[in-house]
Amino acid sequence: MLIAPIMSILALAFVVYLYFSIIKKSTGTPKMKRISDAIKEGSLAYLKRQYKTLSIFIIIISITLALALNYKLALAYVVGAIFSILAGFIGMNVAIRTNVRTASAARKGLAQALPIAFRGGAVMGFCVVGLGLLGISLFYYLYGDPSIILGFAFGASTVALFARVGGGIYTKTADVGADLVGKFEKGIPEDDPRNPAVIADQVGDNVGDVAGMGADLFESYVGSIIAAMIIGALVLGPSGVLLPLVLASLGVFASLIGTFFVRVKPKGDPSLALNKGTFSACGLFALFAFFLIWYFDFSIGIFYATLAGLIAGIIIGLTSDYFTSREKSPARKIASSAQTGPAITILTGFSTGLFSTILPIIGIALAILVAWYFAGIFGIAMAAIGMLSITGIIVAADSYGPIVDNAGGIVEQAKLGLKVRKVTDSLDAVGNTTKSICKGFAIGSAALTALALFLTYSQVAGLKVIDIMNPYVIAGLFIGAAIPALFCALTISAVSRNAFRMVEEVRRQFKKIPGLMKGKAKPDYARCVDIATKGALKELALPGVLAIISPLIVGFLLGKEALGGLLVGSIVTGLVFALLMANAGGAWDNAKKYIEAGNFGGKGSNAHRASIVGDTVGDPMKDTAGPSLNILIKLMSIVALIFIPLIIKYGLL
Repeated sequence: MLIAPIMSILALAFVVYLYFSIIKKSTGTPKMKRISDAIKEGSLAYLKRQYKTLSIFIIIISITLALALNYKLALAYVVGAIFSILAGFIGMNVAIRTNVRTASAARKGLAQALPIAFRGGAVMGFCVVGLGLLGISLFYYLYGDPSIILGFAFGASTVALFARVGGGIYTKTADVGADLVGKFEKGIPEDDPRNPAVIADQVGDNVGDVAGMGADLFESYVGSIIAAMIIGALVLGPSGVLLPLVLASLGVFASLIGTFFVRVKPKGDPSLALNKGTFSACGLFALFAFFLIWYFDFSIGIFYATLAGLIAGIIIGLTSDYFTSREKSPARKIASSAQTGPAITILTGFSTGLFSTILPIIGIALAILVAWYFAGIFGIAMAAIGMLSITGIIVAADSYGPIVDNAGGIVEQAKLGLKVRKVTDSLDAVGNTTKSICKGFAIGSAALTALALFLTYSQVAGLKVIDIMNPYVIAGLFIGAAIPALFCALTISAVSRNAFRMVEEVRRQFKKIPGLMKGKAKPDYARCVDIATKGALKELALPGVLAIISPLIVGFLLGKEALGGLLVGSIVTGLVFALLMANAGGAWDNAKKYIEAGNFGGKGSNAHRASIVGDTVGDPMKDTAGPSLNILIKLMSIVALIFIPLIIKYGLL
């Protein structure tokens, strides 16, 4: 069946169309172009250095796979890594070119700026689904064995982890440095050109929120399809292998159609425009899935399972929106608490993050129960397919966020005036919401994908049950539960160390460069970019090694049952930690923005200063540790799946 490669080529052709429709737009004034070029130079320099570091790991792992298992798996691994790198590089490159064009279009109004920003985000979205579907199709038609394609998912996971961790450390190093010294100590706006860390901060938006998120969902997307193909082969035979591929293809088509619903009138609501696109894609996919399953006479239970995953994704996204949006009660309560100082601001935000974990977990639990009831183990895998079916438009909406954020920064630095800034601010307010929704979606999809991969592991390893009365299973369970905590500690402390260097540098420049605070001298932006880059690359290795080594150590020393316990423990605590950190961080961020909009004293007030502290605490939680956990729990399951034959053969137990 050729629908998967055809749809992947259509998605990539759409990327080319989007690129040329963006590139012909005006880049604005020479000053705007210079600012954009500085962001582009820093972003591409970081990615190139990150990929050089990453290439060492790719070479080592691919050689290990070829020697220990087989060359086909190694080849799939290398191609998966390359495709993930390509998706991130192309998507971020176009996002960088889009930000200045969005800023330029904002001079004419909202209706002109929003389509450009969304198209820039859509390039990332359709690169993810196009290259993901193409790679899976390629290896399936080459070898006809879904287990070989696990190598493709492993390659994608390796790149995703390094992109998320490295990009997260970079972006929060710059953000914390810019906020603590610029906003907190000097009282200047976030995107003020006098702030030495402002360019590094805007570079971080691209390497963390565009390239990092793209790699994250690329990995979830291919992982869910491959897990469903393997389980489908065991449960239904050849038709069970093709069904996930075809449904994923229909999801690409639904997402593509959904992008044409994203339109806004001159005084319209950008949020409504983006929601139209997303919900249109959801409805179309559900319709397509029903007719496909009905026409080919599959059990209707498979459709219900797929729909359960799709609905769970919507619930998780809306829950994240509720707990983080500055228009909703939780963020406003945090903003109100900021009037008492930083301590209660942090306590209120942290408790909000804890509350926010309940509904998504219930949603995922219900999706699992519904999927199991209607279609068994294959149903759970199909629920993950349902949730990730509209990845193209979800990533598009997420990547829109950093594009309009950068556009606002360019408007501020180029001094285009309050009227233009109001346009970019209205776009950015929606961008914060889309980023929060996408973070929730990414976490939910990670949980279902990791569960599908775990179920695949249990089938391949021959585990009919995980016996929690078995001491080895309990040991693995506790170790697995502790790994997300250790991983968070490593990533947050990495941001802390690197941010310390950034804060010292920004303070030094304000102190040593005469006339900087008065706007009569130019800061050394390149120095701050270099600090963020070197620190991120230095700090990303240890968390990456932890994700790959821990399942191997437990598997070879304690056996396949203990490894199963490890995977279960990591999925459960990883999900809770990821939701807590993403939503608490987002709530602190939007509480600060609510105060900056003129509430509780507005900018410069004591409440504002307290909210900046809360936002700074939340930054590495929501943009470094939290999102990276998505990849950690999936990568550990993939490593277990790939190496289980060796663990069974050479393990001590």
